[in-house]
Amino acid sequence: MTASTSPAVPDTADTADRQQRIEQIRQAAHRIRRNALDMGEVQGQGYIGQALGVADVLAVVYADQLRFRPEDPHWADRDRFLLSIGHYAIALYAALAEAGIIPVEELETYGSDDSRLPMSAMASYTPGTEISGGSLGHGLGVATGMALGLRLQGNPARVYDLLSDGELDEGSTWEAAMSCAHHGLDNVTAIVDMNALQADGPTTGVLRTEPVTDKWRAFGWHALRVDGNDVAALVDAFDEARAHRGSPSVVICDTRIGHGVPLLAAREKAHFMRVEEHEWQIARDQLQEGLAR
Repeated sequence: MTASTSPAVPDTADTADRQQRIEQIRQAAHRIRRNALDMGEVQGQGYIGQALGVADVLAVVYADQLRFRPEDPHWADRDRFLLSIGHYAIALYAALAEAGIIPVEELETYGSDDSRLPMSAMASYTPGTEISGGSLGHGLGVATGMALGLRLQGNPARVYDLLSDGELDEGSTWEAAMSCAHHGLDNVTAIVDMNALQADGPTTGVLRTEPVTDKWRAFGWHALRVDGNDVAALVDAFDEARAHRGSPSVVICDTRIGHGVPLLAAREKAHFMRVEEHEWQIARDQLQEGLAR
C-alpha cells in the first residue's frame, strides 16, 4: 500500500475508509493478543508482556502493510519481516496465525517437543520466519544485506526489521544503520520497540540511549517516533515510511508492556513473566473488556 496525499478537507468516503482500516487493524491486534495469551498459558510463563505491548505494531504490519501470500511463504516478491528479537517469537507466531501463514490450532504446541513453534524464533522450523533469533544485534545487518540483494535483483520487495530498544546497546546495530544509509536503502523500514525494559532492568538504567530519534537521523535515516499502542498514529507513520525515498526509514514505537491486560501491565518483574494458572482467564476477560470500550 502506498501513502496518498490527503486533500485539505477530507472526503467523507476517505474518512470512512480510514476508520474501517483502523478498526480492522484494531480487531487484528486484539486477536494477536488473544493468541499470545493462549500460547503463554501452554508454558505458564514467557515473554507475554512484550507480545501484548507490540501487538498493535504487528497488526499494522501484517494486516495493513506487508505484501505476502499465506499459502506461499517463500514467494519471491514477498515483503520480508525480520524478527531481530528472537525471544519475541510468541508475538510473531500470534501474528503469523492471524495472517493465515500458520494454523491457529498449531499455537497450542508452542514450546513443546517437536513443535514448529520453538520459544525462540527459528527460520528452519517455522513458516513465515525469515531469520533465526538468539543473540541480539544481528537483525538490522541481515536486513541491510537482504535489501541490497533485492535491489540488485530488481525485486520491489521491502524489508521490515523489528528490533528492541535493548538492541540499541549493540554496536553491530549502529554499524548496520550506517551501512544501510550509506547505500540509500529506502526499501528498508526498521521498527524499534521502545518498551523501556530489558532483562537487567529499565533501559534507562542499563545504558542511556536517548535521544533515540536524533541518533537515527544523525545516522542518515528518516526517523519517526509514535505511540506504539495508537493504531491511527502507527498507520500514518508506516504510510509515510513506505512513501519516503532516498534513505531508509525507522519507526520508533513507544509501547507499554502488557498493554490491554491491566493484570499483567502492573507486574513489577515484567521482562519474563510467570503467570499463575487461574490468572490466564482473568487476563483474557480483561482483554475482551478493553476491546468493548
